[in-house]
Amino acid sequence: MRSRQLIAVTAALAAGALTLTACGSRDGGSTGDGGSGTTVVIGVDAPLTGDLSALGLGIKNSADLAAKQANEKKYVKGVTFKIQALDDQAQASSGQQNATKLTADKDVLGVVGPLNSSVSESMQKVFDDAKLAQISPANTSPSLTQGAKWAEGQKTRTYKSYFRTATTDAIQGPFAAQYLFNKAGKKKVFIIDDKKTYGSGLAGTFKGEFTKLGGQVVGEGHIDPESKDFSAIVTQVKNSGADVVYYGGEYPAAGPLSKQIKASGANIPLVGGDGIYDKKYVELAGDGAIGDFATSVGAPVESLPSAKEFVANYEKAGYKDPFAAYGGYSYDSAWAVIEAVKKVVDANNGKLPSDARAKVLEAVQGVSFDGVTGKVSFDEFGDATNKQLTVYKVEGGEWKSVESGTYGG
Repeated sequence: MRSRQLIAVTAALAAGALTLTACGSRDGGSTGDGGSGTTVVIGVDAPLTGDLSALGLGIKNSADLAAKQANEKKYVKGVTFKIQALDDQAQASSGQQNATKLTADKDVLGVVGPLNSSVSESMQKVFDDAKLAQISPANTSPSLTQGAKWAEGQKTRTYKSYFRTATTDAIQGPFAAQYLFNKAGKKKVFIIDDKKTYGSGLAGTFKGEFTKLGGQVVGEGHIDPESKDFSAIVTQVKNSGADVVYYGGEYPAAGPLSKQIKASGANIPLVGGDGIYDKKYVELAGDGAIGDFATSVGAPVESLPSAKEFVANYEKAGYKDPFAAYGGYSYDSAWAVIEAVKKVVDANNGKLPSDARAKVLEAVQGVSFDGVTGKVSFDEFGDATNKQLTVYKVEGGEWKSVESGTYGG
């Protein structure tokens, strides 16, 4: 999707400075700056309810924290930032409806989200047609930025409004393969995916690198993530001789799958991407999670000097849900919008122009700042220039970082 753990104008706006056609509305500064000015809305789309809400709520809260801190700092003078969070329930149809709703609100100048690559596929054209910048903290499918034929070397950026702060499965899958083959000594893998955009794509990139290294794929299969009885494929895994299972998908199915594999007597680790890197996975897998691995985007947020302030401020803000895997990336995604708004206002004598959305979109492409997750900037495809990844292992009932690095293709 995604992966883990891990946020905005200059001169004060004079009354009546905005034209009637300008994006951004004048109000009483209801989001905390205490003065009159312009309200800029940052949309957020994520699964706020349902099985993946543990990740979605962390996305929403972290973007909200970025907006609040921008307001407290009066980072963009005369502008108050506000979050509008919509629930997509990890469903593409809901995501498309949310995209339509957000583009209809003239005050929305940027959107953070979604979590799922499959949801993003339904949203991209809506945002692109509206020239509304979209920055996902969690999408990892390479096709979203580089087109359907990216794996064949034909990279084409279809939507110039789409960006992401997370690195992609073109790197994450091979990174996991190299670690398992070279460091963990795993030579025989059984590959399973959930047939979704994220899961199948991740499994595919893993397979390509694992076999290139000399690893053997002793079996492959798919599961329905809505089903919690995986006995048929578990039997195949047990009889395959595999010394590791690689799963492309998310924790609601991965946890029970790991538990059932161990219960069958196949004492081999399950490995996945950032989609399983969450405490919920450990809870669902129980003792079966011990020794399982996951890769996730970036370095562990808590270990980064750049993230210490974010972690402290998140705790101080009192959010009841953890920032989870994508908190830092969500903060940075929101802050990229904030930085873009600042650039646009600074270039327009301290006020938003009538074509604010298009100008903010253009400015996002050129943002560069030191964020929670490290240096934040985007390449020609809208992909994050930060390519760091981390391997995690379940020990003592929680995920522990093993090592961080970049994929050496």
